[in-house]
Amino acid sequence: MSSGRFIALEGGEGTGKSTQSRLLAEALRASGHEVVQTREPGGTAGAEAIRALLLGVEGEGWGARAEALLFAAARADHVERLIRPALARGAWVVCDRFIDSTRAYQGGGGGLSEEDLLTLHRIGSEGLLPDLTLLIEVPPQETARRLAARDLDGPDRIGGRGEAYHARVSASFAGYAEAEPERFARIDGLGEPEAIHRRIMDAVAGLAS
Repeated sequence: MSSGRFIALEGGEGTGKSTQSRLLAEALRASGHEVVQTREPGGTAGAEAIRALLLGVEGEGWGARAEALLFAAARADHVERLIRPALARGAWVVCDRFIDSTRAYQGGGGGLSEEDLLTLHRIGSEGLLPDLTLLIEVPPQETARRLAARDLDGPDRIGGRGEAYHARVSASFAGYAEAEPERFARIDGLGEPEAIHRRIMDAVAGLAS
C-alpha cells in the first residue's frame, strides 16, 4: 500500500482556507483518493474541546505560552488519533492550518521563540510536517473586507486581535515560505474561488507523481 500525502492550507484571517480545503478535498476524492479533510485546532473530540477553550470569546483568554501549550496538546491528539492513521493506510489528509499557524501566530504574532514552539511540536507530534503547505496570500485591505462580511457576530478571540498583530502573522508566513520553498507553495488568493482552486490544483499536481 502506498503511503498517503499530507497537505496543509495556511494563511491569515479571511484568506479562504476553509473554502479551498473543501474544494481540494472534493477534487482529490473525484480523482480516486481516500481523503480526510480536517482542521486545526480540532479534528478529534479532544482537540475540538481545546478549540472551544482557545477561540471562545468568554473569559479572560490565555497568555501566549498557555496558548501555545494548548495548541500543541490539541495537535498531539489530532496527529496521533487522526492524521498518522490516515496517512498509514494511504489516505490523503487535507488540513486547514497546522504547525506553521502556531509558528506565525504564537511566534511571529505573540513573540514566542521558534525553538520553543518547534520543541513543543517535536514532543507532542514527533515533528510531523506536511508534504506540501499551501500558503494562500491576500492583501490586508481585501481580507478586512471579507472579514467584515463574514464575522457579523464578531470575530473569535484570535481573529479579533489588532492590526499590528495580524501584520506580524502575515510577515511570518511569508518568511517561512521564502525559507522553505521545497515545502511551501504560495497561492494568489485573489479572484473567484474556482480560479484560486485551479492554482492550488496546479501546485498539488506534483504530489501525485
